[in-house]
Amino acid sequence: MNTTVAAIASAPGVGAVSLIRVSGPDAVTICAKALRCRGGLANAEERYATLSRVISSDDLVIDEVLTTVFRNPKSFTGEDVVELACHGGVLVTRRVLERLLECGAVSAEPGEFSRRAFENGKLDLTQAEAIMDLISAQTDLAMRAAHEQMQGKLGDQSEALRENLIGVVAHVEAYIDFPDEDIDPDTGAAMLKRIDEVLAGIDAMLSTAEQGRILREGVRTVICGEPNVGKSSLLNGLLGYERAIVSDIEGTTRDTVEEVVNIQGIPLRLIDTAGVRESEDAIEKQGIIRSEKQIELADLIIEVVDGSKPSKRLLTEETIGGRNHLLVINKNDLGVDAAWQDAKGVQISCSSEAGLETLGNSIADKLMLSESTWGGHAVAINLRHQECLKRGKVALIAARESLAAGVGAEFSALDLRDSLDAIGEVAGRVDTEEIFDAIFGAFCIGK
Repeated sequence: MNTTVAAIASAPGVGAVSLIRVSGPDAVTICAKALRCRGGLANAEERYATLSRVISSDDLVIDEVLTTVFRNPKSFTGEDVVELACHGGVLVTRRVLERLLECGAVSAEPGEFSRRAFENGKLDLTQAEAIMDLISAQTDLAMRAAHEQMQGKLGDQSEALRENLIGVVAHVEAYIDFPDEDIDPDTGAAMLKRIDEVLAGIDAMLSTAEQGRILREGVRTVICGEPNVGKSSLLNGLLGYERAIVSDIEGTTRDTVEEVVNIQGIPLRLIDTAGVRESEDAIEKQGIIRSEKQIELADLIIEVVDGSKPSKRLLTEETIGGRNHLLVINKNDLGVDAAWQDAKGVQISCSSEAGLETLGNSIADKLMLSESTWGGHAVAINLRHQECLKRGKVALIAARESLAAGVGAEFSALDLRDSLDAIGEVAGRVDTEEIFDAIFGAFCIGK
């Protein structure tokens, strides 16, 4: 990391201010070539904004900026960092960046600043991932979970498991390496108990995988039903604005419409589908096929019926397949037909918005996703963590079985080492370049 990189760190487009970040051993020197400020940038007080002018190679003023210097190691990346807050025009921001590149900086790759922070020991891998979770958070609960992870709680949990396992590995390998030293292989109850403690810790972390998926991706919630029962009206009602076209004409919705709504701190990915019925219209048929596929993939199925008519249910128990299902009886302002009087569902009226709050509570209860329930379990693993922990668990179980059976310690040591490496990957304690490339490559340039 001998290069000094620069990138625009704010979102593209026009705004009041744009931020350009420069990081590396020559960050101050390079910026000093492009900037003019009182006393010189090299003498600027650390962490205090200084009014500067960005000067072109032919001594023209490109922009007036506020410049802040962060000296290593007290910076985000652990290197010298200079941040320039310039005017938020697209052209002026690009010109400032081009000037810094002319003076010796190199364009940063996606996620390079966060990667440098990780490689300089400022963050572990779970904290780096939490940055993207925070940026993409769509609810307060998801935001809080990202903050918890940024504080290192998930990394601390995985590291505690790893440290416990290191003791087991060290003991077994010492027995192998020094057979004449009378080291007890400790294959009895004490050793197995320590392994069982690690396995229990792995299971506890794995149990948060579904929670983590929901926090990051949302609950895939499909709104389905026959044509003209109020599916699009329900989507609009839950969102609080008109997203889908509403019409009395059957078959208005031809394709799926997807939006995210916050229900008691949990993101729901609401998917409005085309009404399912027999149709000869080729386009409507395609919409119905897509509806059926969405129902198959749903975490939660909201089946909407017209409560004012004796219509039949769309879904059977076989179609639902044991997944979370909620019956919504719409149009109760028109009167509820006798066929629905005793039905187990939530009665609402999309036209008057009556019952929508009750529906929100019913969704949270159905999924057991209320914020009060999740408040103490905000740190949750993602898919990568899950894969690492599962590999670690398989290897650890194999090592335990070998030790319990009295098989050669060499076999147990290999499995223990594999488990140790897999758990270490969660927080980035194992130098696996491909893993780092995959993670940081998904970041924004400038982050």
